[in-house]
Amino acid sequence: MSRTALITGAAGGIGRAVATRFVVDGYRVVGVDLADPAMEGVTYCRADVTVEAEVKEAVRAAVSHVGAIDVLVTCAGVTAGDPLHRTTFEEWDEVLRANLGSVFLCVREVLPGMMAARSGAVVTVGSVLHRTAAPGLPAYAAAKGAVAALTRQLAVDYGQFGISFVTVSPGWIRTPATESRLDGEVDLERLRQSNPLRVLGSPEQIADTVAYAASPAAALLTGAELVLDAGASVVSPASLLRDTHRERMGLPPL
Repeated sequence: MSRTALITGAAGGIGRAVATRFVVDGYRVVGVDLADPAMEGVTYCRADVTVEAEVKEAVRAAVSHVGAIDVLVTCAGVTAGDPLHRTTFEEWDEVLRANLGSVFLCVREVLPGMMAARSGAVVTVGSVLHRTAAPGLPAYAAAKGAVAALTRQLAVDYGQFGISFVTVSPGWIRTPATESRLDGEVDLERLRQSNPLRVLGSPEQIADTVAYAASPAAALLTGAELVLDAGASVVSPASLLRDTHRERMGLPPL
């Protein structure tokens, strides 16, 4: 029997890749976004996920068109901000509403149906930037850290209903939004060299992990944060010297 997945932020980047993967896996997929993803196999529901009434209507419409929601994936969000001393409260609130408030609204709306069915999976998309800070993103880091904390809390509160909650936290992923903030191939190569695997992840790789976290194969997985950053967050700054550092330590080059 086909399952239904509701994906927020489905029109671009990671959200689009997640929606594509769930279609391939045979799900009935509902894509929630301000823009139509225009994807075969995806039922589009337009909504601003920071607005309570619009989230309620989107979930109602999704259930009406395709049936009860089995899986929720919260990909919607924005990477924005300024250093704290230049951030107005309105800007702070806007970033938290987009990245944290939207998760609260969407999860709250699908929970009653999942509780009634005594099954379900919620995958929240976080970010490694709440673990290893990047300059000038205090509101974003705070929001993504709170998403991971909220997900753990929900795993405890609703596990008795057979609902799992997992956060997938990407590092730098090669998307159009990422590339728009970088200085071409030079910056892309620096990002590759900053992690042990020396790669830059793709949206499709994040989608693979999201699909696993929501699948029956992950039946014992809940309350966890899966960090997909090619090991960047475990790297000591000294290791960025690589062979030069090893030479000074008297070690052979890798």
